[in-house]
Amino acid sequence: MGGQETKLEGPDLAQGVPLADLQEGRPLAGHAHGEAVVLVRHGGEISAVGATCTHYGGPLAEGLVVGETIHCPWHHACFDLRTGANHAPALAPIACWTVERRGDHVHVLGKKDVPRPAAASGPARVAIAGAGAAGAACALALRDRGYRGAITLLGTEPPVDRPNLSKDYLAGTAPEEWIPLRGDDDWRALEVELVTDDPVTALDAGARRLTLASGRAVAAEAIVLATGAEPVRLPLPGADRPHVHLLRSLADSRAIIAAASTARRAVVIGASFIGLEVAASLRARGLDVAVVAPEKIPLAAIMGEDLGRAVRAVHEAHGTRFHLGVKPTAIDDAVTLDDGQRLPADLVVMGVGVRPRTALAERAGLRVERGILVDDHLRTSAAGIWACGDVARFPDARTGQPIRIEHWAVAARQGQAVARNLLGSPAPYHDVPFFWSIHHELTINYIGHAEHFDSIQLLGDLDARDAAVVYRLGSVVQAVATIGRDHLGLEVEAAMERGDNATLELILR
Repeated sequence: MGGQETKLEGPDLAQGVPLADLQEGRPLAGHAHGEAVVLVRHGGEISAVGATCTHYGGPLAEGLVVGETIHCPWHHACFDLRTGANHAPALAPIACWTVERRGDHVHVLGKKDVPRPAAASGPARVAIAGAGAAGAACALALRDRGYRGAITLLGTEPPVDRPNLSKDYLAGTAPEEWIPLRGDDDWRALEVELVTDDPVTALDAGARRLTLASGRAVAAEAIVLATGAEPVRLPLPGADRPHVHLLRSLADSRAIIAAASTARRAVVIGASFIGLEVAASLRARGLDVAVVAPEKIPLAAIMGEDLGRAVRAVHEAHGTRFHLGVKPTAIDDAVTLDDGQRLPADLVVMGVGVRPRTALAERAGLRVERGILVDDHLRTSAAGIWACGDVARFPDARTGQPIRIEHWAVAARQGQAVARNLLGSPAPYHDVPFFWSIHHELTINYIGHAEHFDSIQLLGDLDARDAAVVYRLGSVVQAVATIGRDHLGLEVEAAMERGDNATLELILR
């Protein structure tokens, strides 16, 4: 996955720092033995851990300490300060270092050998249908927690860093090696059987058996459905032409990149997050880009009008043209709109949303209602079968009402939650939803879930890229979007995790 090199800054922690310099819960950035290290005083303990988030290389020294964990300011991954254990979107731990007190100074010695978890009891075999964020995170978490049983991971392509497919990778600024979540050799070393050339075609819920296209049967004591979602192709004349693309998989992203190499004019249908990220990436490649959408203000239904206008302004400043309040009616060498306009297009990308892949569950008789219905432990209506990620419709921790969320971090966290539950550490899934979206120099972090809101509070200055947008239903904060206020976003998430509305209101003044 993507990352950046961490510069060695701050004191040499191997030489020691005064204990008085360590404030409770305040990370101190430094280095030891040639590596960047963060020193943290927490609850009477002092821990030293790697300073770089294993997700995209975020600076943990700028993060938030919550109890025995440290949270990355960029994409809200978190790590155990004692063991380095990771929580999504990070899928790998950070190193831990031995700390020694000598008088009134603290010294960082060598790296700790964190004991490998004892063999965890659980089902003899786990089969995971779907190798996206949820499926891959589940398989990795099973191994991280000491599971030694058989794991079969079934997908249409190897697990990849899907957020990058519409962002840096599509823009041409992310190298190929950032994209795989793990290489083939890594999966073999983990003793995970990865199958990407034999799709799952049927599920026998009673027998807990998956049937593949080849006729092979995969039986397992536990089955995890992580089948994700598929992009919607509008039923327009010409929508099936070769120059019309969807974006979901690595193959889709590569096809768009190949088309962009010879195209001059692109039309993006849909002003969704994916559609707008595609528009930004194609502009970065030098294409003339137009965005077509039926709404008057991009993202207004989700983010509110002020933030929607700010997003549009950023794209327009980079040369993207918007055609809003209109719909496409046909595609040939141009996209025809319902107001009669024709937008010439060598390349068309549809970004109009996705639908959950529920067919497997439906045919097997599982409860399905706009997603596979699960309980708060992510169990489906059939014993021994779980569902997680974009396909799962789970109870909202605040309201108990079923919701389905199409975010990478949510999917990965749910995959990790299923792994914990499979291995005898049952706990309800109550993580606060989080996602991020990048629009040229504007990055939006979104914490919580506002399916409905009736008021919006703007804090700060959107033009200055220093703001928070608060979404309320009645008097209750449902979600917060931050721009340039990463630490505030972490504080919001921590308060929401605790259900601490009083603190939440204080930090949102």
